[in-house]
Amino acid sequence: MQAHHAYAIPAYDQALHLGMFKLHQGFIYVIFALLVICSPYACAVELTIYTEDWPPVSFKNGDKTDGMAVEMVEALKKRVGSNAQIQLVPWNRGYKALLEESNVMLFTVGRSEEREKLMTLVGPVAVSRTVLYTRKGNAAKLLSLGDDIHEVAVGAYRGSIFADTAVKKGFKTLDLASTPQVVAKMLMMGRFDLWSEGSIVVPSVLKEIGHSVDEVEKVMVLDSLELYLAFSSRTPLATIKLWEDALRQMKKDGSFQKIYQKWQPNEAPPLEVNRLGLTAN
Repeated sequence: MQAHHAYAIPAYDQALHLGMFKLHQGFIYVIFALLVICSPYACAVELTIYTEDWPPVSFKNGDKTDGMAVEMVEALKKRVGSNAQIQLVPWNRGYKALLEESNVMLFTVGRSEEREKLMTLVGPVAVSRTVLYTRKGNAAKLLSLGDDIHEVAVGAYRGSIFADTAVKKGFKTLDLASTPQVVAKMLMMGRFDLWSEGSIVVPSVLKEIGHSVDEVEKVMVLDSLELYLAFSSRTPLATIKLWEDALRQMKKDGSFQKIYQKWQPNEAPPLEVNRLGLTAN
């Protein structure tokens, strides 16, 4: 019996050690699998992506969404592994979702100090200017008003940075509408004499409503304008960084520039990449 027990104890220990080894090995496999599965691409939060009708930056083309920034975002989606659909919605709806919901991206959003307190901006993806336009032949008369020009009503679309900029520059009366196209129609009908809009889109917006850019003229430039991808405040930083890195790669390998110059052949694309606002680097 003693010999039997002397033989049985080591066998038990051997089995115990073997079991512990297999358990340890299994634990290592689980950790490895989690590391593989939770790579930055696999573990990024899926976003709800909104844009607006603002040609040629973003617009509806038949049954699909098209435009310079849309093409950029589609390319970025492939790089980050996103399957989210780009939803074209009225500006106010997209902007409200950006401010109130989790994991939302809205493009393109003009940079301002106020907005940097509310969201994270990654870009720029385009550069424009905020310009006051009027009907052809009307600019000299308006400029002759001097400081009294600030008493003239300015048309802009509701919730836009173009409305905000006009107010910042001292214009006292705004005539707001739901879309850039409606505002442009109101200008051409004589509803007001000044239209605040981004220079990058004015030719396309006028064409869309049956007019030509030759029918308007610039009165003054109010401000320069950088356009960004905007992420809601409750979007994880890891997800934002993934999109930021993808944009950086596009600008490094030249694919960003190719898209930009396809839509804006006479303009230099912005080559820097910044993360501004709530999660600024």
